[in-house]
Amino acid sequence: MGKVNLSICIPTYNFGKYIEETLQSILCQITEAVEVVIVDGASTDETQEIVRKLQQTFPQIHYNRCDQRGGIDKDMAKTVEIAEGKYCWLFSADDLMKPNAISKILHEIQSECDLYLCGLTLCTLEMKPFSNHPVCALNEEKIFDLSNAEERLRYFQIAQTTTAFFSFCGSLIFKKSRWDAVAPDPSFYGGCFAHAARLLCMIPHGLRVKYLPDSLLYKRGDNDSFLSHGMANRLRIVIDGYHQIANTFFGAKSEEAFHIRRALRNEVQFYKFLNPKLECQEKGLKKDLELLNSLVQKHYADPSLLNRTYKLLYQFTPLVLLKMARPILKIAKPIARSIIRAFHKTGDVLVKG
Repeated sequence: MGKVNLSICIPTYNFGKYIEETLQSILCQITEAVEVVIVDGASTDETQEIVRKLQQTFPQIHYNRCDQRGGIDKDMAKTVEIAEGKYCWLFSADDLMKPNAISKILHEIQSECDLYLCGLTLCTLEMKPFSNHPVCALNEEKIFDLSNAEERLRYFQIAQTTTAFFSFCGSLIFKKSRWDAVAPDPSFYGGCFAHAARLLCMIPHGLRVKYLPDSLLYKRGDNDSFLSHGMANRLRIVIDGYHQIANTFFGAKSEEAFHIRRALRNEVQFYKFLNPKLECQEKGLKKDLELLNSLVQKHYADPSLLNRTYKLLYQFTPLVLLKMARPILKIAKPIARSIIRAFHKTGDVLVKG
């Protein structure tokens, strides 16, 4: 195998049901300049058998099985550590690479930016596309130097979700030498966003980010492995995680931190707190309810009429209304997705975030 320009880095744990489809979407467009690095956190399903079989045909797959589960942060870092490519593309073991995505990135990395941030298409569990995920309020390619205060603020102002701040690993392609030059911060391990913190650590030494609005992958929905400890804990992961990032790198009162919190509110919208509150009440989950209440206070802490309204609505919305709305919302969700898909010609949403 010759020089590797791009390593596709996949941490996985018990995604055997999906990983073959994921790998096939990559392998059908792989070249000699591309490798696939898989770190398996001691999966107990058929992951190993599936990957070993594919290795027989594709020697570009490098499979590393751990003796015990290390967690997403450590396993993700391990994939980059053992990668040999000049650039690394973090990728999830249940998502799909779009056709020609690899050739586009191989072309893009010739411009030598530190990081490339691409768009993505949201799908159902069965991989039926229904919307492009909003990242930035920009529909054209643009380079930002985040070490430049003016450019950084402009970038933060147009951010629409935490994906703009590197939360979603599948949208990130970065220069490995820059990653290796930054020591990991153990305080972020266990929070699921240690990779984002490591990339943001580069800012003082220059971080040239190229935003690519085109969607290069399909993201499988309704398959959140972090829901095992309940929705309140899942909300805690993202809210506490990005408050920690905002405060650590920019200070709680900075404009950058404000825009991180704003993007977080765009992503974690008000309705996402209501059903968990109802479930906590119904099941008597007192600690989860206390956690949920504190998260709402933190999430809407920035002073504004809208934020105060959300806190009041959360506090005083009658649970009986939530119970009545539950079956309606269950029916409405697939209908809404079907309407959106009706506007597609090839399965991709035409309107960009």
